[in-house]
Amino acid sequence: MKVCILGSGLSALTLAKALVNQKINVDILSVDKKNKFNQSRTIGISKTNLEYFNKNIINIEKISWKLKKIEILSENLKNEKILNFENNKNQLFSIIKNYRLYEVLKESLTNSGFFKKKRFKKNLSFDDYNIVINTDYLNYYTKKYFSKKIVKSYNSKAYTTLIKHEKISNRIATQIFTKRGPLAFLPISKNETSIVYSIHNSKNDLKIDMSKLIHQYNFKYKIKKIEEIELFELKSFFLRSYYNGSILAFGDLLHRIHPLAGQGFNMTIRDIKFLVDIIKDKISLGLPIDSSVNNKFENHLKHRNFIFSNGIDFVYEFFNFERKFNNRILSKSVKLFGNNSFINKTFIKIADEGIFFNY
Repeated sequence: MKVCILGSGLSALTLAKALVNQKINVDILSVDKKNKFNQSRTIGISKTNLEYFNKNIINIEKISWKLKKIEILSENLKNEKILNFENNKNQLFSIIKNYRLYEVLKESLTNSGFFKKKRFKKNLSFDDYNIVINTDYLNYYTKKYFSKKIVKSYNSKAYTTLIKHEKISNRIATQIFTKRGPLAFLPISKNETSIVYSIHNSKNDLKIDMSKLIHQYNFKYKIKKIEEIELFELKSFFLRSYYNGSILAFGDLLHRIHPLAGQGFNMTIRDIKFLVDIIKDKISLGLPIDSSVNNKFENHLKHRNFIFSNGIDFVYEFFNFERKFNNRILSKSVKLFGNNSFINKTFIKIADEGIFFNY
């Protein structure tokens, strides 16, 4: 069996590693360019997904920083906690630097006899491949087959950076719903914390002083340095069709969501798990690996991913409504519901495992 993956980002390398671990030949086709990862960018991986990653893809314990607690605060309630997620026995989430994960995956794949990297060329023949998996936004096949999507602009920019500070235990992540938008403090180590601040666009964008805002909402770090700040427009989208014939869309090309819950890469890991299981089942039954894999992948995951994506969007719009009207009732309601242990555990389970993933 032979699989072709278009693109060479994190989603592509993670999927490639999962497949070569099953002794499946994988060719990655990409343009001749270096993937540049800002060293301040991070991703979050839930407990269940991290366990799957370590067991079935590659062990990343050494580059993961485990969080035992997540606090949700609201500026409308004077930064009072409205939700509190914790697990005294295990971590809830792990934070990993993008570039570190990329380097680990790249090194492991380079040493695999089942993996090859080739140069992408337009109008390539895919006759030698059972299926083709496209993770690249910009190539010819994306424009031809995967242009129809449901798109939402949040009229916001995400500002990301990393702060270096004096050492603390640093196992608690904090999300603050501010009057400008959601702000997350995501610990990476005892003396480093990643910042993601989604700020609503306004006429005063040029006057935004991120350093000042970080200091304004910081209540536990003695900051030594704030690294270079990156920003990008925030949009979510969801492809109307997951595949075209033997070509399957995957990763961020398939679905992109608001970063406030840190669930983007977690959705991709769940997609990888299911895709690999489909292929393994077909191989064990002696069935052909062809476009039927893509069909089953779409039929089983499309509605689940759509519901999950809209759930994240609902959370955003819920607090955005409160921000617009400066109303405290919603935060007080969330705090009341969050005090219910069953509801709290349900929130934790959904964030960890997604929804409807018991196939």
